[in-house]
Amino acid sequence: MKRLKLLGFALAAAFGVSQAQAEELTGTLKNIKETGAITLSYRDSSIPFSYLDDNQKPVGFAMDICYKIVDAIKKELKLDKLEVKLAPVTSSNRIPLIANGTVDLECGSTTNNAERQKQVAFTNTHFLTASRYVSKKSSKINSIDELKDKPVVSTAGTTNIKQLTEANAARHLNANIIPAKDHAEAFLMVETDRAVAFVMDDILLASLVAGSKDPSAYVISSDAFSTPEPYGIMLRRDDPAFKKVVDAATAAIYSSGEGQKLYDKWFMQKIPPKGLNLNTPISAELKAEFAKPSDSPDPASYKVK
Repeated sequence: MKRLKLLGFALAAAFGVSQAQAEELTGTLKNIKETGAITLSYRDSSIPFSYLDDNQKPVGFAMDICYKIVDAIKKELKLDKLEVKLAPVTSSNRIPLIANGTVDLECGSTTNNAERQKQVAFTNTHFLTASRYVSKKSSKINSIDELKDKPVVSTAGTTNIKQLTEANAARHLNANIIPAKDHAEAFLMVETDRAVAFVMDDILLASLVAGSKDPSAYVISSDAFSTPEPYGIMLRRDDPAFKKVVDAATAAIYSSGEGQKLYDKWFMQKIPPKGLNLNTPISAELKAEFAKPSDSPDPASYKVK
């Protein structure tokens, strides 16, 4: 009888522990566990971070990182399978869709800054970029000041259009700033001479030039609107348990050498669908970031000493 009573207590204790563990899950992790699904968002033309291949499948450097995060979440939650749902986003709606819970991770080319951290969170930095402009060589635009009184395009909802607007006011450029719905539309405006320049992150400009009909016709400015800024995978704010899992996953990728392999795959080799090679070696700053992963929004913190 005594043995049965002890067994009863043990079972009750074990049940209590498993129940407590289930109850410990909160926020995004709880939702993923209950639904058996996670939603990743992607961009359709942010080459090579997140874009559609010729089968209309989202691929890219950030997509690969997100799939590795999914594997870590699946392991953390001890799930046999985890359904991955994919949702397209634009520069304008990506932050609201993370904030309102429509998507769980944004796999793209989103700049991590202090202003955005008031609405969303970011995991460890996967790229560092500066805001520059692309123009046709024939336009002979050699500096930001030479954009004066000219039509200049940038993508709506980006930090770049904000930087362009600020520079326009501070430098009295009187440029006609045109907001485009996405990067592809913005580049097309330069291609068809509806704008003399497109202001965007330098690596995205490099990818658009590489994929254009005549890459030799374009030049990316040495003049920059910003110091190198960090890109991060975006997730919901005020969800520490989920962020802890995502941060551990990305830190493991970057510090293990896997980050360098993924980088080389997308920046130093031919990529789909056209077999373009961006031929952009990893910077000293990003190499240092991979060695000691950080989610800092401060560009100054990424300077190599």
